[in-house]
This record gives sequence, structure tokens and C-alpha cells, in this order.
Amino acid sequence: MPFDLTVVAAVLAVIGYSLNDTVVAFDRIRENFFSLRGVSAELAMNISINEMLARTLITGLTTLLVLVALLTLGGESIAPFSIALIVGIIIGTYSSIYTASATALALDVNAQDLIEPIKDPSLIDDLP
Repeated sequence: MPFDLTVVAAVLAVIGYSLNDTVVAFDRIRENFFSLRGVSAELAMNISINEMLARTLITGLTTLLVLVALLTLGGESIAPFSIALIVGIIIGTYSSIYTASATALALDVNAQDLIEPIKDPSLIDDLP
């Protein structure tokens, strides 16, 4: 399979797609850290992943449906582009579901890490 400019474009598109999907996962985790006060970080992340699982899978499957159509009907000039996107969507969806929250757990992220620190009133100038 040739590695040309279209494959580079596919790789860059997949990076953006996967990054957006991971941001959605972490945003849901952040929201649940605050709404589910008192639960462990592991339980909050588990609930968050379960809440976003359907959205992530539906988005990935509909994207794969279009890419398979491009692969079969698009001809040989677009085949490397669609193959690179198919592999990237599969890996990106997997990483958003399984790897993102596991990495956050390994880094010991908890609700205290996400709360904005209280500013020292002595450091703030008097406002008019």
C-alpha cells in the first residue's frame, strides 16, 4: 500500500477524530466527579464510560459504514486513504473507551485534582 499525501491526510484526520472522542470521555468523567460526590474515582469513571459508550459506538460504526463504502466503491486511488481511516477509527474508538480512563486511573486522578483552587484573597488587588 503506498504511503502518499492522502494517507498522511487520513492519519491527521484520525488524530483529530480520536482526540475529540477522548475529550468527550474526559468531559463526562469530569462532570460525574462533581455530580457523584463521595464515590471512588474508579466508580465515577466506570459510570462515565457506560454513559458515553452508546454515543461512541454509534459514532464509530456510522463512520466505519461510510469508510467501507468508500473502500468498496471509491476505486484504487482512494483505497489507501479509506484503509488508513478505518484502522484509525477502530484504534481511536478503542482508546477512547478503554485506554483513556485506565490511563487517568493509573495517574491517580480524582475529584480534588479537578477542583479550581481557592485564590488567596491577600494576593488579589482591591477592585473598584
